[in-house]
Amino acid sequence: MSRSSSLVQATASLSWVIARAALVLCVSTGFAASTAQASGQAVDDGGVDAGTGEALTRVESFLFEQALADGARPGDLEIQVFPPAASLADCRQPEPFLPRAGSRLAGRVSVGLRCEGERHRSRYLQAEIPRLGERLVAARDIAPGERMSADMLTSERFDVSRLPSQALTDPQAAIGQIARRGIRQGQALSAHQLTSPKLVRRGEQVAVEASGRGFRISRQGEALEAGGLGDIVRVRVDRRQILDARVVEHGRLAVTY
Repeated sequence: MSRSSSLVQATASLSWVIARAALVLCVSTGFAASTAQASGQAVDDGGVDAGTGEALTRVESFLFEQALADGARPGDLEIQVFPPAASLADCRQPEPFLPRAGSRLAGRVSVGLRCEGERHRSRYLQAEIPRLGERLVAARDIAPGERMSADMLTSERFDVSRLPSQALTDPQAAIGQIARRGIRQGQALSAHQLTSPKLVRRGEQVAVEASGRGFRISRQGEALEAGGLGDIVRVRVDRRQILDARVVEHGRLAVTY
């Protein structure tokens, strides 16, 4: 057999293999499509059938409405509902609910789903609800002992559901406070970084006002420790009596009975 004849024969064999592979692919694709149509479960581009997609949409709308009722602003919400491992195509008239009524909708949450005709069965989905808001950050470097003012503060968008409990979001909570330690520019502000300015000094003579139902008495005393606005400090009003009093303003404390 000549070399040219062998080349023609090899080319024909390769063309037959390619054609057979294409035929198998077409048959497989057609079978998958016909199977999905027969079961009534159209599949979207994300691999979620229509029934599951409808349930996810209902859950997302439900969470959005609940978050608004909880005080969130529409622009601060980015809700993501995670598809379940099992299809929800057989869940007719899905009705979302919160397993823990009254819980704050932020971060990772669990959502229940009741289906028509399933009185004693509930299904559960997971969702992530970042709640965007503002947190305070230092607009410049702040030295220890500096008194906080508005020009030292700025804010940045942040998922407030992940904020530490002492994180500051309200500028009024920082203005007028004293920095306990150095704070770098861009650093998020927390309550433990700041302290109230001292309105009472240790050893200082202060006015102590005691009040209760139907009476009010004012006496002089000696502060046994320093304190800022709202702090509870010990104060001696005579040789034998020491009281715990709350600082209400410069040089004045209050005791309520």
